[in-house]
Amino acid sequence: MMKYEWVDEYCLSKKGADKDFKEEWNATRYLIRGKMFVMLGGDKEGKPIITIKCDPSFGRFLRDEYEDIIAGYYMNKEHWNSVYIEGKVPDEVVKQMIDMSYNLIFNSFSKKAQKEIIEE
Repeated sequence: MMKYEWVDEYCLSKKGADKDFKEEWNATRYLIRGKMFVMLGGDKEGKPIITIKCDPSFGRFLRDEYEDIIAGYYMNKEHWNSVYIEGKVPDEVVKQMIDMSYNLIFNSFSKKAQKEIIEE
């Protein structure tokens, strides 16, 4: 990946995060206990994208703000957004999106599971 080469390390630095490669999607997924929060892959033309879960209103705001952010490619368009890696979205915005996505997934776990993840 050319532009956001820090994404792998950044995602894996999150508590409880790991990654796998989904062959049939040709995509690397970042997960917490099997729940995906970021995916690196491509669109139907093979253009590299990062797909990230966001709060729906923040996602709409980002899509209005940046032409290189679209509704989640092949995902629930309400909750997921895809960022074109070759586009002009600043690193800080992508980091903010990743942080939000991680928190949305993390907070979907029970308090007990959250405590276990933090202590892993």
